[in-house]
Amino acid sequence: MDSTVDENIRFARGGSLMEILEEIIQQLRKGDEKEVVDSVKRGLQQGLDWEVILGRGLFAGMETVGRLFKEEDMFVPEVIMSAKAMNAGIKVLEPLMTGKEEMCRKGIVILGTVKGDLHDLGKSLVAMMLRGAGFEVIDIGVDASAERFVEAARSHHAQMVGMSALLTTTMPYMKTVIEALRRTRGTEGVRTMIGGACVTQQYADQIGADAYGENAGAAVEEARALMGARPAL
Repeated sequence: MDSTVDENIRFARGGSLMEILEEIIQQLRKGDEKEVVDSVKRGLQQGLDWEVILGRGLFAGMETVGRLFKEEDMFVPEVIMSAKAMNAGIKVLEPLMTGKEEMCRKGIVILGTVKGDLHDLGKSLVAMMLRGAGFEVIDIGVDASAERFVEAARSHHAQMVGMSALLTTTMPYMKTVIEALRRTRGTEGVRTMIGGACVTQQYADQIGADAYGENAGAAVEEARALMGARPAL
């Protein structure tokens, strides 16, 4: 970020714009949707660039939420409230972001629960956390076949596919998806990450997955590492 933008953050009518960014981070931590929206609007009115609000406010706030969730200082209902508040803040910025989504996006991720498994909560939480970190997430739902994963990855030009399984009986299908991605033209280089209550790092290594997401917070960190994305400044 250039010095002009940093100067705009430090000074504004009636006080420091950095305070507004800090307010957004704290309001996201509390899951206060109305306050987040009000702070985003106030930041725009006082001259903050929408990219600064997005990166140093909304994304930074969700990174804090992700860290607290990983450390078990926040729990699933609170994370869901924070994600809703972040989405409300982004909606305020959307008119300014039109045509510039590529610049904001850190990568495209396909997420799904593998064939034979209908569990959705863990996958949906990972999707919210990834979106909060700036990734574009295409959620293909539950009971997803290898063909659905491959087609979604190819049609959306995804960089990563994330698979979830809760049942030990559906775990082997993760390897089926990985093999399908690697033998299909156009998806050979797509990175893969697996997660779920029954999944371990050892199993990820065994089937050739590129990463293992122990929980939603860890999944975001692994996605950043796989795709070279940086945290919000």
